[in-house]
Amino acid sequence: MTTSPLEAIERCLEAGKIIVIDGATGTELERRGATMNDAAWCAMATLTDPALLRRVHEDYIRAGARVITANTFSTNRNMLEPGGLGSRFEELNRRAVELAREARERTDTVERVAVAGSMSHQVPIVKGADQRDVHAVPPPDVAEANFYEMAELLAASGVDLILMEMMSDPELANPAIAAAVATGLPVWVGFLARTGESGTPVAYVRPELSAAEMFDRIPLDGVRVAGVMHSKVNTIAPTIELLKARWAGPLMVYPDSGYFKMPHWQFVDILPVGDFVAYSRQWIEAGVQVVGGCCGLGVKHIEALTASL
Repeated sequence: MTTSPLEAIERCLEAGKIIVIDGATGTELERRGATMNDAAWCAMATLTDPALLRRVHEDYIRAGARVITANTFSTNRNMLEPGGLGSRFEELNRRAVELAREARERTDTVERVAVAGSMSHQVPIVKGADQRDVHAVPPPDVAEANFYEMAELLAASGVDLILMEMMSDPELANPAIAAAVATGLPVWVGFLARTGESGTPVAYVRPELSAAEMFDRIPLDGVRVAGVMHSKVNTIAPTIELLKARWAGPLMVYPDSGYFKMPHWQFVDILPVGDFVAYSRQWIEAGVQVVGGCCGLGVKHIEALTASL
């Protein structure tokens, strides 16, 4: 009898145990030489470098990750359409999930490792910067339709859960989360914050909103796990404390590291492995149960984290 890997993971969380998820997919692909796309970053690597992508997933599994994330972060229509890649939407998403599932099968971890389908409300960025192009933000009705289409496709493709990444704009995050919850799959939400001019956390793409206001405006009804992702390590602790005041469920952290540099979306000056482990242990002591890495943090970081636990 096959056991659902997610059921086992949720039992671990209920028992207060720690779950390690994977590290970055996009920056790891870029580091290994995958073909990147100026419009949709790592999205096309699913088709141009499938064996490399599958190997990244396998390496994270061998490093100890209990959740691997399909390469669907930037395969939403909000990213693909402006880059002229809208016709590849279904193919990219189905193949990305297929490769993650293949990696799990090839490592004989079907009953242990869950496959997450990544969904973001990312839109194209301003050329040479790390901020979104506000002119590329779709109208609310278009965005909502895109989110529901993608959530349903990920569910049909066989993901075990949907991982909402870089949620920080309530106007886009709320319909995106609602679409994911509507699939009936477990939904984990990663919020995106940065330190504002006042020295306190703010919503990453809506810096006029404090992190507290961001949390208040993005309800988490139907969500299983919530936390902070793609944020600098010095922003994590205060943001998590704000979230803890509003969320009683399992907490998750997966930071990014280094700084953004073009061409593509490179991250350089990466946090040393030992420092990442030390920060992770601090977050765990503060009550975080799900830990991993985002942009810049790779297989060695996850391997060291797993060993430390």
